[in-house]
Amino acid sequence: MELKFDVIVVGAGHAGCEAAAAAAKLGAKTCLVTMDMNKIAQMSCNPAIGGIAKGQIVREIDALGGHTGLVTDQTAIQFRMLNRSKGPAMWSPRAQCDRGKFIWAWREVLENTQGLSIWQDQVEELLTEGVSDTACRDDQHGVPCDPTRRAAMDNTACRVGRRRVRGVRTQLGVTILAPCVIITAGTFLNGLMHIGRTKIPGGRCAELPSLHLSESIAACGITVGRMKTGTPVRIDGRSVDFSLMQRQDGETDFHKFSYMGEPRQLPQLPCWITYTNEAVHDRLRSALPDSPLYNGQIQSIGPRYCPSIETKLVTFAERSEHQLFLEPEGSSTREFYLNGFSSSLPIDAQIEALRLIPAFRSLQVYRPGYAIEYDYFDPTELRHSLESKKVDGLFMAGQVNGTTGYEEAAGQGLVAGINAARKLGGQEPLVMRRDESYIGVLIDDLVTKGVDEPYRMFTSRAEYRILLRQDDADARLTERSYELGLASRERLDHWLRKKQAIAEIEAFCNEFSVKAALINPGLIALGSEPLQRGCKLIDLVMRPQLSLSSLAPLIPALADRLNALPDRRKEIIEAAEVRMKYSGYIRREKEIAEKIHRLENIRIRGRFHYEDIQSLSTEARQKLSRIDPETMAQASRIPGVSPSDVNVLLVMMNR
Repeated sequence: MELKFDVIVVGAGHAGCEAAAAAAKLGAKTCLVTMDMNKIAQMSCNPAIGGIAKGQIVREIDALGGHTGLVTDQTAIQFRMLNRSKGPAMWSPRAQCDRGKFIWAWREVLENTQGLSIWQDQVEELLTEGVSDTACRDDQHGVPCDPTRRAAMDNTACRVGRRRVRGVRTQLGVTILAPCVIITAGTFLNGLMHIGRTKIPGGRCAELPSLHLSESIAACGITVGRMKTGTPVRIDGRSVDFSLMQRQDGETDFHKFSYMGEPRQLPQLPCWITYTNEAVHDRLRSALPDSPLYNGQIQSIGPRYCPSIETKLVTFAERSEHQLFLEPEGSSTREFYLNGFSSSLPIDAQIEALRLIPAFRSLQVYRPGYAIEYDYFDPTELRHSLESKKVDGLFMAGQVNGTTGYEEAAGQGLVAGINAARKLGGQEPLVMRRDESYIGVLIDDLVTKGVDEPYRMFTSRAEYRILLRQDDADARLTERSYELGLASRERLDHWLRKKQAIAEIEAFCNEFSVKAALINPGLIALGSEPLQRGCKLIDLVMRPQLSLSSLAPLIPALADRLNALPDRRKEIIEAAEVRMKYSGYIRREKEIAEKIHRLENIRIRGRFHYEDIQSLSTEARQKLSRIDPETMAQASRIPGVSPSDVNVLLVMMNR
């Protein structure tokens, strides 16, 4: 049997769902291939979306017209805005979701996306064919491949011959043909699970791995590595003594993930906090000889920022306790996720140790924690469009690129889906800048620096954090997405109304004069210094202890202005207030970003034979030849390329 499409997406995790929906919405006839239609967008680990920097990514996906934010709001059972004690650049939304409802909400989206088909099967082989020198393109801007340059580059694809995608072959013997294929296979590529000394092939618990696809991709000259991640036990809530735990409720204010859609509808549930103790640690330490992480059974690299409980015991040996969060898996299930207790220790060690915690003394579990090893591909062999440099039409997104997390995967999937569709139309790829999105930071880090451990996004990875706030993703991306054809007209109009309302508030605050005698009693009551003379309203808004909402009862004209706002009034007020309070920081970061744009605008791919430039350092010649940066700015971010190396290239460009 043979099927024909424009785009094939392999894997229906968070990357695959966003990729398939985006490609189809942009007019590509798309086939999403998944092993199990009942596990679409499965939350393999914690059923939570967002978190520090991750929440910003989800809001960016939403502003671009993706679906993760909408599905999260629809299925959220607890919402919190993290880092409220810090500045707005650090605020990050996070939601606990109903795992089952999340799957079906995503499936409903996909099954109702025009131009998108779903095929339940397992892909076993990537089909490619050779490309002649005349057909081979050196980059995405149509430069013909130079055989002399190819021979000089340390590039496996050049040695084995340039390839292009034809399609895939499945376990059922079906050949699916398409000029673009997006690989989003998550942890399934040669997945191997570990529980103590027990090893079980699998991509997730009780799900078979993909055993042949990785080899067919590697045969194209693409570099393959191994990584490791893990997940905790799942607990039967009926066996927990919640009276011995600290309750943590969510928030019920106006915040959510999507700029569109309805407020959260599901019942909001609490999470619970408890701690390990020395007795727990002693039992876990006694099992370390059977830990795959420490007995040599696991050789691959695990996530530094989400360590297992056994890693915590070894790394932080002086700690007498570690915090654990018990988080609900759904609105109608008694299953709980134990955040902070990821483990690959033997089953008896996990359960016996947990029963030494007072709240868990009668503990019953649904299944133990486990570690999983899987294949990933070197992301420096990708372009910023997430298309392979070695196989034309092959895109990769998600954990196959060495990342960890649903949000990072979904952001990559959205970009890969957009660019696959644009490639079919002969259009320039969408390349997101570091100063316009966390997604841009993520992709640039991957393709420029590569990974030596599972990559997780943090606010500290972005040099323009004040420009990349969670409140302004729509301001940064919605109009651009509409131009691409992804964001709907309804979404654009929604943003334009909000944009106008924010501008009107700012203009009012800049122009409205406040008299000291009238305002001072109210300022003193709010704990703010009284005015010595009259001022503009903006001067009061800039004070840290004051806000538009607290000033409105003191200034009737302001109250009237705020009450006249359209829908999402509180969201608009917050956005306007942040823009005013942090205007100086925002302006300064924009100026810095503009300077960097000069280097971003200097395109260098295909202009240099780096190995021939003796004035570059040896390391710079090697790194530049391997990564082949698109722009001078990207070259400057490659580890091992010094400022003096960049100056050499700038001088040569001027020649």
